[in-house]
Parts: sequence; C-alpha cells; structure tokens
Amino acid sequence: MADLLDDPTTTFTVAHAVSAGDADPPEHPRPLDESTRARALLAAQPVVEGHTEPPRVTEPDPEDLPPVRAAEAGAQLWSLRVDADEGVLGTLRRIDAVRALVAACPEDLRLAHTTSEMDHARNCGRVAVVLGPVSWSAVGGSPATLRAYHALGVRAVSLTRYDRFAREAVREMNRLGLAIDLAGADTDTVRQTLAVSRAPVLLTRADPDGMPDEVLSLLGEKDGVCMVPVTPDVSATADTLDRLRALAGPRSLGLSHAEHPPTGYVPLFAELLRRDWPASDLVSLSHGNITRALRDTEFRSRVTRLRAA
Repeated sequence: MADLLDDPTTTFTVAHAVSAGDADPPEHPRPLDESTRARALLAAQPVVEGHTEPPRVTEPDPEDLPPVRAAEAGAQLWSLRVDADEGVLGTLRRIDAVRALVAACPEDLRLAHTTSEMDHARNCGRVAVVLGPVSWSAVGGSPATLRAYHALGVRAVSLTRYDRFAREAVREMNRLGLAIDLAGADTDTVRQTLAVSRAPVLLTRADPDGMPDEVLSLLGEKDGVCMVPVTPDVSATADTLDRLRALAGPRSLGLSHAEHPPTGYVPLFAELLRRDWPASDLVSLSHGNITRALRDTEFRSRVTRLRAA
C-alpha cells in the first residue's frame, strides 16, 4: 500500500479523479455599479426637496397635474414666495391654490404638517407637500401674521434681513414650530439668526459657493441644513457638496431640487459613491438631515409651549 501511495503516477491519477468529481466552485457575483447602487438607495431613501415652485394658478387643471418632479423625490417644500407688492393677500391666494392643487391629485400628493405625516405619505406612495417658505416681505412686521400662517399649515418662513423685528420673529417662529429659511440672506443675517435661534435653520435654495468658510462651519455647529440645487453638471454639484461636507459636516447637507427632473438624482448619487461617500452620509443627504431639522423644530416648539404653560 505504501508503494502504491509513493507512485507519482498513481498519486496524480487519484488527485485528478477527486478534482474531476468536485463541482465547479461558485462564481462570486459581480459588484454592482454605482448607478445601480444609487438607484437602490434612492428607492429606499427618497429625497426631501427643499424648494419646489408650484404652478402659479388659482384653479389648477387636474389634467396638467401633478407638477413635474424627479422620480426619486419623496417630499417637497413648496415655495409660497410672492413679489413684494403682493404681500399677505398674494400669499393667502397662493396657499389656497396649493391646497386646491394637492386636493386635485390625491393619488400623487398629500399635504403634510409634521414629519410623521411626511413619513406616512411616503409609506403610502404619495409625495408629501410641506407648505413654505413664505416670503419675509409677506410677514408684514407682525407676529400675528406668523401665527396665522402657522394655523393655515405653513411650516417655513424666509428671513432675508435681520432687524429689531427679526429678532422677535425668530423667537416666535421657534415657539410656533416654523422653520427659518435663510436662503437669500446675507452673511451677517445668517450669523445673527444662528446666534438667536434655538431650532436648526434651513437654506432651502442655497449657494454654498457664495458663503464664507466660517459661516458654513458655524451652520454645521448649529445643526443647520444647507440645501443645494442639483444642476446638469453633476461633477460641479458633487464638488460643492464635497466642500460643504468638509466645512459644515455631513449633518448639514441637503438637496434643494433637481433642475432637470427627468434626469433625477441617480447621476449625482452615483458620482458621490465613486468619491467614496459612505451610505450613511448619502441617506443624510437625501432626507435624513432635513427631516431631523424639521423634527427638532417641532420638538423645541412643544418644549417651549410646555414651559410657558
């Protein structure tokens, strides 16, 4: 027997027979490409857009609705901004038009007043519509106007300049649970508002390239959210987000809207995956940060009211 095992010819024959009888080793699945991974992530974690321009109509035609949007959008903040000469009356008309538009599209849209309602709309396959921001010029220098807007379902108000009334308004918005939108505000207004507000601020249509590094860093320290429009130049948008992530941190990232909805967000998220962004940061970018900021605003409002009671 020992001679048999020592025979090299026999050894080869036995080994060959064993090898031939084995099943072929399983092939490892090919890794998914970045676009496929981005598409899967966005299907599970749809984008909350910081700025959507609804049609300027008073009687929307259901055949033309809902407004064109990116397929990956799960919720939108609908702008109620009006021209300075339209004021409160123009804003009320726009609120009424948006409500009529949402009512005309029950299979596509659902009005949301809280983050819980946003989540529920998404779970039902609807796009959540959040009313706001309202123009600062349409506040009229009155806290009562802010309270009236909140009662009508508005959840965000723009603040574009800081003055004596603005300081009072910030505190009232914190108390009511109105998110403060600083899109279009100068850097001094951003700094002063961040110093007073107890709730996170938003920049629903931001241009981070026009903001100093120290302001972006301060925004991150205060848990604010800077929401960046997605342009057709995906590489340039990714560069902007890289800078914002480095200065303000991943908790301060958000998306304003896609300038070309049919293209959607997949190309941007694929590019960020190629740049080695972790999935957790991409989820924060798509909806995690803005949802957290709105939820914090709601929470601080409840706390403030309980303390006052």
